[in-house]
Amino acid sequence: MSVAATTSDSPAELDQIRAAVRELCAQFPGEYWRAKDRVRAYPSEFVDALTRSGFLACLIPEEYGGSGLHILQAGAILEEIHRSGCNGGACHAQMYTMGTILKHGSTAQKARWLPKIAAGELRLQAFGVTEPTSGTDTLSLRTAAVRKGDRYIVNGQKVWTSRAEYSDLMLLLARTTSKEQVAKRTDGLSVLVVDMRTAKKKGLTIRPLETMMNHSSTEIFFDDVEVPAENLIGEEGKGFRYILDGMNAERILIAHECIGDARWFIEKASTYAKERSVFGRPIGQNQGIQFPIARAYAATEAAALMVREAAELFDAGKPCGPQANMAKMLASEASWQAAEMCVQTHGGFGFAAEYDVERKFRETRLFQVAPISTNLILSYLGEHVLGLPRSY
Repeated sequence: MSVAATTSDSPAELDQIRAAVRELCAQFPGEYWRAKDRVRAYPSEFVDALTRSGFLACLIPEEYGGSGLHILQAGAILEEIHRSGCNGGACHAQMYTMGTILKHGSTAQKARWLPKIAAGELRLQAFGVTEPTSGTDTLSLRTAAVRKGDRYIVNGQKVWTSRAEYSDLMLLLARTTSKEQVAKRTDGLSVLVVDMRTAKKKGLTIRPLETMMNHSSTEIFFDDVEVPAENLIGEEGKGFRYILDGMNAERILIAHECIGDARWFIEKASTYAKERSVFGRPIGQNQGIQFPIARAYAATEAAALMVREAAELFDAGKPCGPQANMAKMLASEASWQAAEMCVQTHGGFGFAAEYDVERKFRETRLFQVAPISTNLILSYLGEHVLGLPRSY
């Protein structure tokens, strides 16, 4: 089935998308992911298959070669990838970075990049925001882009820029006016599209970071990197607002991945608990095993309702900041609860690589820290929803 053939948000149409994703993912079983994980290799074959299927171009409008689908459908794609035991971390940024270009890019910029991204000729997977000194305090970032004629000269450093080694383009947030010279804290930051194919030959250095999961994380150094002024997205100095526009989409899509992980863990544990016999009876007959699985299931289904609400509000063009943040927080907590339960259900075998539990366990732990930590979500809810004093 072609993803382009599905344009409705009805349950039947979403089921068709999920079935198509499962069929694709079946070509990439646990053995494939374990092999990649052992050597920290990028799953190029998987990403290529998703690209050919049209799934990665689902949010790009049809006029630019995409499918013109909604966040709800994009979320279903990512959720099913994770529920199938695969990992969308190698390519999900291509979905949630689309919003910045689609909403704020010029007609010429869209025509220049989107058709090639949709066709798989270009990869937009790198998102350069976080820096070593500022972390999630985005307004304090230091990477500077100085305008000189028809180009910007970029100097600085980014960290936790995943997939930079495997991306052709990077969406970069840099300071074009110093923090001391702006009237508002949110001003002075701009979004540039960096063509890393040329930049790597002229001042851009990428260094891989070794982490507990295979997420292709890197740190990036800019040393007088030239970026054409025509690559500026929107208006200079307004980039922080453009990035914020995409953050709700990012949280909702990541929340779908968490739900997919949680359901994978629950299905894995339930199957094992029915098949594994100790003391002459299946371990799933024991309430000490059965109840944690049931609790994880209940937490997952509750979180899934919030994820669905956030996606529907987003697609309707309605404010959804609180719902997007709660969806991400609740879904990440549900996936971690399910992961803990699944390891405990498997006992020693939960640590054996061949069961894939320990790999997925490591992968899903990330979501309570990235792309936004649970504590920052709680701070947002406390201040902006409950009206409590600002805590930071």
